[in-house]
Amino acid sequence: MSQVVLADEINRATPRTQSALLEAMQERQVTVDGVTRSLERPFLVLATQNPVELEGTFPLPEAQIDRFLMRIAIGYPTEQEEAAILERFRVDDPLPDLGPVTTPGEVTSLQQQRRQVRVEESLVSYIVAVARATRSHAEVQLGASPRATLALYAAAQAWAAIHARDYVLPDDVKRLAPYVLTHRMMLSSQAQLRGRKPEELVAGIVDKVPVPVEVVH
Repeated sequence: MSQVVLADEINRATPRTQSALLEAMQERQVTVDGVTRSLERPFLVLATQNPVELEGTFPLPEAQIDRFLMRIAIGYPTEQEEAAILERFRVDDPLPDLGPVTTPGEVTSLQQQRRQVRVEESLVSYIVAVARATRSHAEVQLGASPRATLALYAAAQAWAAIHARDYVLPDDVKRLAPYVLTHRMMLSSQAQLRGRKPEELVAGIVDKVPVPVEVVH
């Protein structure tokens, strides 16, 4: 039982193990032998996935993928970052000496502040339109779910709060859409054969959906 759970290379876990996370991630509770226990708030699941190796891995169920707020590709570090890694580990491993940078109470407070960030009605319609466009796209077999719409809404609020704003801009939605929507989409077999990527389709959708414009009288 932990408030922050890191599943390293989660696609190496068996489907049964992966499915055990569903209740925790959605309901913030776990049930064992008929006894349900609530998880302490805040609760967060982070996971890494090896995109290269296929042997000994299992695909994540769509229901589980849908419960991850974002998918971020880390890639290789830059030259400067790689040099900094060497310097950081030059004398000793710094990980055992890492200290906390915040408290559960502070995180909960920030989550409450995020909910106060204003999202204009026109932007709500814009978020819904972007998510719904993934469902009617000719090259998409399975589009973004309503949970994805909620995730894009919350992520845009959080991004605005991080940048010291109490309101969401269309650019916030456009910036975050690729990270929130792409892992939730399943492309058609024809699109996959043509080498299409979800990132390309989301970029095209964001370009086509009309952006709310403020009318000044």
